[in-house]
Amino acid sequence: MTGRARRGVKFPKQSGDGRRASFSEPGEEPSSPTASRSVTTLDGIQEKPPTEEQTQQSEYEKKKANFITRTFWTFVMIAGFFAALFMGHVYIVLIITAVQIISFKEVIAIASVPSRARDIQSTKSLNWYWLATTMYFLYGESVIYYFKHIVFVGKAILPLATHHRFISFMLYMIGFLFFVATLRPGSYKFQFTNFGWTHIALFLIVVQAHFIMNNVFEGMFWFFLPAALVITNDIFAYICGITFGRTQLIKISPKKTVEGFVGAWIMTAIFAVFLTNLLLRSKYFICPATDLGANIFTGLKCEPNPVFIPRTYTTPDLLFLPDNWKFSITMAPMQIHAFFWATFASLVAPFGGFFASGLKRTFKIKDFGDSIPGHGGITDRMDCQFIMGLFAYLYYHTFIRVSNVKVDDLVESILTELPYQQQILLLKTLAQFLVNRDLIPKQIADEILKLSPP
Repeated sequence: MTGRARRGVKFPKQSGDGRRASFSEPGEEPSSPTASRSVTTLDGIQEKPPTEEQTQQSEYEKKKANFITRTFWTFVMIAGFFAALFMGHVYIVLIITAVQIISFKEVIAIASVPSRARDIQSTKSLNWYWLATTMYFLYGESVIYYFKHIVFVGKAILPLATHHRFISFMLYMIGFLFFVATLRPGSYKFQFTNFGWTHIALFLIVVQAHFIMNNVFEGMFWFFLPAALVITNDIFAYICGITFGRTQLIKISPKKTVEGFVGAWIMTAIFAVFLTNLLLRSKYFICPATDLGANIFTGLKCEPNPVFIPRTYTTPDLLFLPDNWKFSITMAPMQIHAFFWATFASLVAPFGGFFASGLKRTFKIKDFGDSIPGHGGITDRMDCQFIMGLFAYLYYHTFIRVSNVKVDDLVESILTELPYQQQILLLKTLAQFLVNRDLIPKQIADEILKLSPP
């Protein structure tokens, strides 16, 4: 009995050298799902399936481990963010740069598999070249705009600053020429699709993140407030949604509810007013980045923007109220602006997240990457921040920013740098403008318009 194999048990054949034969030959594909399994079979013996209790226990352990990992890395990100925030503007810029690069990599990676399949080596190199060229142009624009006193003094970097846009254009054209030269018959559709995909990623990620960096140079307040509002809105949307959420908001994100959406808006608006009141007390936050070596301890010095100076607002005389019955409130104008920022962060910025959700569903992926354990990729956490940062930049430059041009400096430039003919033209233009605004009599403007250069 010992010399015979057990009935019902088959062993895989061995090769001539005494080793087991491989399950499949190189290049051979299994003809059915069962063909990829081990050749060893046990006839008449069935594996006992796990019980429902065991399955639930396994799912519980997975969720518990994921919750612990997610919570740990949440605190790590919060600690790292505030550490960089208090250490100074340069460290925040470095974080923004890292976010740009990693987010670009994650988005581009979605389309990288076809590149390897088609063996087009130039595609990946071109993607990184486009990124480097775009960042060179955008960072150069910021440095030239915010640090003229440094750039135009340095003899070595003055030519780069003077011809920055032309140099950036030529760098882009080099990449464009290389792209056209590497077009391969049979792969045109893929290569042009990748070209468009890369440029969309540059616009949605790198360009928008560039405006966030400009917000840092304008003052830490303009960077921190919009970022905090997006995070706060996300937290309150979750809390309000699980508490009394009933009505589905949008099909692309089934867990989002109207109640959570509206409740988060109200709570974020209240939070924005109080956070603004707290931040405007610190000049480190409200002053522009004139000293890149400054931190929370050294602080900054500047003349505060008028939006940070509290004012008293009084209601006008109303017909239905008794005489001399008025309501008044003292608050900084920025607290009123903060309400509109909170509204955008609550009602518009989340659609950046919905857009990202739709993109992930299109490519049938759960996350953009695994850069942050338990959270997915950087892009998964920054999808709303990009659009909020761009809004903050445009809102600030449209409604809040105060020009630093002084009349004395302007007059000096006109008298010393403009020729006489240009001075007369400037005077005529200014006169016509003032007449159109009814600020000076038309007779005075007519006399000025009669002037002619010698």
